[in-house]
Amino acid sequence: MNSSFLSLLVLAAIAIFLILRLRAVLGTREGFEKSPEVVKTAKSAQSRNFEVIEGGPDRDITDHVPEGSESARALAAMKSAEPSFAVGEFLTGARGAYEMILMAFERGDISEVRDFLSPEVAESFDEVIEARRAQGLEIEANFVGLNDIAVQEAQFDASSREGEVTVRFAAELTSVVRNSDGEIVEGSATEIKRQRDVWTFAREMGSRNPNWVLVATGG
Repeated sequence: MNSSFLSLLVLAAIAIFLILRLRAVLGTREGFEKSPEVVKTAKSAQSRNFEVIEGGPDRDITDHVPEGSESARALAAMKSAEPSFAVGEFLTGARGAYEMILMAFERGDISEVRDFLSPEVAESFDEVIEARRAQGLEIEANFVGLNDIAVQEAQFDASSREGEVTVRFAAELTSVVRNSDGEIVEGSATEIKRQRDVWTFAREMGSRNPNWVLVATGG
């Protein structure tokens, strides 16, 4: 074996070693490699899709009122005035307020909920409660549950920053009316009564006071 042949073997071995080292460091590429133009186009498409998602309808609003409606625009304006406002959270609070205020009214004592009532609503409640007392009537009521709660309408006054949300309630309760002798004159302690109410709550958006006030009632 001459020296020239040995030199070729050594060079070949070195070349194979270098190729294996390069693959270990850089890795290998298999299949179709996208051109720079294709990569750029794909990134642009992803960017456009992201923008559509970000600029899409606010589900917190459209889950409760029709998209593009006056109520939807009013709720969006409320959110602009107070970014922390959320319709879903408002309805959760309205659910609790409804039960608390309704039961206080049925019991004939609204002292604990008066701060959540407008002067007009509180006055009308007081008149009904006093009329009952004058007749010697007393109501025993138990709240069973709420079957439905939904936003009926929303309004926003940009000048006063006051938002109003009208909510429909469908509740179930038992109610018994007793006279001064304790006799039942209306209702049943076991029969569930279904009741529907439409209440309007108002609040200055962005105010430090987080409480909404009941400003109107209806059925």
